[in-house]
Amino acid sequence: MAVFCGIDWAEAPHDVALVDADGTLLAKLRISDNADGYQQLLELLAEHGDTPEHPISVAIETGRGLLVAALRTGNRPVYAINPLAASRYRDRHSVSRAKSDPGDALVLANILRTDAAAHRPLPADSEQVRALAVVARAQQDAVWARQQLVNQIRSLLRDYYPAALEAFQSKQHGLARADARTVLAAAPTPNKATRLSLAQLRSALKRAGRRRGIEEEARRLRGIFRSTWAHQPQRIEDAMGTQLLALIRQLDAACTAAEELATAVQESFRAHPDAEILLSFPGLGVLTGARVLAEIGDDRARFADARSLKAYAGSAPITRASGRKRFVGRRFIKNDRLTNAGFHWAFASLTRSPGAYAHYRRRRDRGDWHAQAQRHLFNRMLGQLFHCLQTGQSFDEQRAFTSGLAVAA
Repeated sequence: MAVFCGIDWAEAPHDVALVDADGTLLAKLRISDNADGYQQLLELLAEHGDTPEHPISVAIETGRGLLVAALRTGNRPVYAINPLAASRYRDRHSVSRAKSDPGDALVLANILRTDAAAHRPLPADSEQVRALAVVARAQQDAVWARQQLVNQIRSLLRDYYPAALEAFQSKQHGLARADARTVLAAAPTPNKATRLSLAQLRSALKRAGRRRGIEEEARRLRGIFRSTWAHQPQRIEDAMGTQLLALIRQLDAACTAAEELATAVQESFRAHPDAEILLSFPGLGVLTGARVLAEIGDDRARFADARSLKAYAGSAPITRASGRKRFVGRRFIKNDRLTNAGFHWAFASLTRSPGAYAHYRRRRDRGDWHAQAQRHLFNRMLGQLFHCLQTGQSFDEQRAFTSGLAVAA
């Protein structure tokens, strides 16, 4: 007898419902969010026929956490149902719009009973790539947090300290540079900056890790700081300096976290057997390649074809048609992390692959904007990546862009 399980996930407790192929409620249970609750759930599934040979499919509104880890033991299919999709199914079972946690568990079980083919189970990725996903996403979050702090500091400096922007904004990495953070920590206000001597500036640059061009950089900074600039009243300037020091401390922590996580990502990524294939692609470095691998995983059966992968990444266009109206546009429902990595990948490939650049220029000549041409290039390279991963071969420029290279020639 076919049995389907639905779990209404919450912080605590969780409601469980089991139904048969006819939709009859077989059992319901409320479990706590701890090891005892997970054990009760596994025992309930075993009572209703859950075995390694014939596992019971489970629907839940999340794809992570300890409960999901307990359910994924063995080969049990676990479906992470989008909460928005679950809310649409709820209207099929209750026109009164009534809602309860046990009722939501029953709705999830019925989703698997009626429409399991329309949903995708969690991929059977290896522990190695799942561990890589943890550190890769954490590193990406640290980079975003670092940039957010840089934006806050830049906005603050515009209000009272334009000399600092003049000194560091045009440099690579800007205000996130170690020497910029060290100098601003030593002189958080324009008045303190004007009093810095060459010796103090040289010392600050050395503390930041600079090894060459220290004397020239110190003289450049002193010239900028001692130029004529507009000033806030002294008390307001000092208060803004205090705020800047607090932001600098946060930025120091964010930069350290991003660097440490980047090291962990590189070590984890290079140890994966798919790393060699991904690094063979032009514009795909270690960090970007790790982010791509973390999002697509190493389950070869996860995507039926290249089109499925492109739709998941958001690079493939979507068509909306009704009657005589037809619109083709970009996707809004996608994996945002993979899309972000894909745009970095496509942009970097323009200077490393003649075929990629020729393809980009061809799209621009047809009227695409820069972002549209990049997305189209990312879409094409995703198809090539899917083929290489499925066949176990590295990227070949001549085979990948044969027509584009001929047109360019």
